Amino acid sequence: MTRPSAPPAWTVTAVVAALAMVGPFTIDTIFPGFVSLGRQFEADATALQQVTSVYLLTFAAMSVLHGPLSDALGRKPVMLAGLLGYVVASVVCALAPSLGWLLVGRGLQGVFAGAATVVSRAVIRDLYSGATAQRLMSQVMMIFAIAPALAPIIGGWLLRLGPWPVIFWFVAAYALVVAVVMVLVLPETLDPADRVPLRLRPVLSGLWDVARSLTFVRLTVAMVATFGAYIFYVLAAPIIVVDLLGLGEQDFWVLFVPLVGGMVVGSWVSGRVAGRVAGPVLVDRTMLLVLAAATTNLLVALLAPRLPWVLVGPTLLGTAIGMAFPVLQLALLDLFPHRLGSAASMSAFAVLISNAVLAGLLAPLVTGSLLTAALASAALSVTGGLLWGWHRAATGGATRVAELH
Repeated sequence: MTRPSAPPAWTVTAVVAALAMVGPFTIDTIFPGFVSLGRQFEADATALQQVTSVYLLTFAAMSVLHGPLSDALGRKPVMLAGLLGYVVASVVCALAPSLGWLLVGRGLQGVFAGAATVVSRAVIRDLYSGATAQRLMSQVMMIFAIAPALAPIIGGWLLRLGPWPVIFWFVAAYALVVAVVMVLVLPETLDPADRVPLRLRPVLSGLWDVARSLTFVRLTVAMVATFGAYIFYVLAAPIIVVDLLGLGEQDFWVLFVPLVGGMVVGSWVSGRVAGRVAGPVLVDRTMLLVLAAATTNLLVALLAPRLPWVLVGPTLLGTAIGMAFPVLQLALLDLFPHRLGSAASMSAFAVLISNAVLAGLLAPLVTGSLLTAALASAALSVTGGLLWGWHRAATGGATRVAELH
């Protein structure tokens, strides 16, 4: 694979982070508007959760194609087309006269948003490798992690300016600005010599090569389950903040700031130890932190289910995820160095399908109390830890990221 000339690292980090933040802004900015949405469309909490899950499902479905398309056409054309389509979809949401039409718009947002979020992951791997790639991926995660905390706060502020459609006008404007910056600043990172033919059979073949790899599947499910233990609290935020914690639509920061603060700290640690602690060893240690955080979360939910103590466990989960996620992402991409787009697409597909199930099915079922929510998070933590242990045993305890395949 020919590696193109890299622009300044801070430029790549800033632009890729801005692209990656499209997803969190799409999910979380509308959360404060759920109360007014429910009143206007006469929808209950379960119906409103579909505003999130429909977006995630279409995002997941299209994420399978965005990566292979970028392997054939280049990264920038696919990301630009996705951003412009996302702007149109956001306008559909803003003008929606009913919940049904809003769900149509959310589905269209999911169709296009993945082009920026998924393909941007491959950009770093196009340009960098080894510890440098891990450091940059960690920096992107730090900036990216701020988005879920900022998004509901911004959404709450926007609701002071007007009704809920103003939130969708905002995300449309954000995507348009990011598109302009990307065109002006970010070079095309995939060399023409490294592109694959844009034909159905090669595209499907590349996806199948990734999907049939037991190592890839095992590592992906371990990542999805572990990440799910944390992201569950983000996706179920409208229920947790309003129903379980008894807070208002301006108070989402109470949950999001500590959660995201934990992830920012974890991502910072991951970047600091890059090149000094082997990736798999770092994940070994963070899996222990995940299990400790899940146990703490259960005990607090059982013995002291009130603020601020109920935030300790989820914050520790965010710290662990921030440390492990950059390493796991790079490990998955490194399994298929000549199919980076396909590998990025398939890993994103798995994460997004999981998130859609968490938001649309699991969250309404297990958020009857803080204890049942903690039990669900703990089950995901244990599942992720067991799968990671299986992976380590199957790979002979290799300690270099490159040996994960």
